[in-house]
Amino acid sequence: MTTEQFYRNLEVPDHPIDVVLDTDAYNEIDDQFAIAYLLKNQDKLRIKGFCAAPFFNENSSSPEDGMERSYQEILKLLSLAGEDKLKNVVYRGSTGYLPDETTPVESEAAEFMTRLAAQYSPENPLYIIAIGAITNVASAFLLSPAMKESTVVVWLGGHSLEYGHSGEFNMQQDVAAARVLFGCGVPLIQLPCCGVVDHFSTTRYELEHWLSGKNPLADYLVKNTIAAAESYAAGIAWSRVIWDVTAVAWLLNERGRFMNSRLIPAPIPEYDHRYAAAPERHPIRYVHTIHRDALMTDLFTKLAAPLQKA
Repeated sequence: MTTEQFYRNLEVPDHPIDVVLDTDAYNEIDDQFAIAYLLKNQDKLRIKGFCAAPFFNENSSSPEDGMERSYQEILKLLSLAGEDKLKNVVYRGSTGYLPDETTPVESEAAEFMTRLAAQYSPENPLYIIAIGAITNVASAFLLSPAMKESTVVVWLGGHSLEYGHSGEFNMQQDVAAARVLFGCGVPLIQLPCCGVVDHFSTTRYELEHWLSGKNPLADYLVKNTIAAAESYAAGIAWSRVIWDVTAVAWLLNERGRFMNSRLIPAPIPEYDHRYAAAPERHPIRYVHTIHRDALMTDLFTKLAAPLQKA
């Protein structure tokens, strides 16, 4: 890839593109919003596949269980959205995290991404939207290093450079995979969580006003979000960050309508959950500001629209 093309691939695309979404969909409620938003933007974002990512927290018994629950949740959301035709491009991902920075975890998802990426080029790249631990994607790059020439990765992971540490959930699950991603030279757009994307939050009353009663998928999103928030914040004023939507939205960010970003040298995620500065490294695009109201309005408007009949 030429230097000129590399920089071009770090810009928001101004034409329809092919995308894959890598998601730990059962981890929390924001992945479901991101999937729904992607489904509502298929005029520009042509979906080539969904990959289930591993995760391990109170919603799973192991990374493998988290991946399987995520796989099933993707299928459920496609049914609710009336998009059953896409179920044949949903792939199970890794059952565990990278053991080191040179050993991939083979899976249906990693194999699918390597096979698909081979059909693209620097001038016509495949866009991989990643909103969970980056294990599947890093494994694909380890299996096929040439993928960096024909793909662009948009990842919601890590915290802001100013936050003090990088130990965000997606990144801290698999630091080795994050180091592969930041070091392999693929055009990368990073959406940091705390300090940037945490600005993108909503409330019960917004959700009910905009989405309740609009369609089965919208009702599911409202019910899940309220239940999740009330499980820890009943009786107090709460807002809930819908993190993962922003990764999809970056690809719709023509003229900076949803967020602002800048180019920075690719930092190095360290195993002590800090970033090491590396001024000599290749650039990545770093999102630093979210235009919350503009993006939330677009999200709600599209999710409230009637579902298309199959």
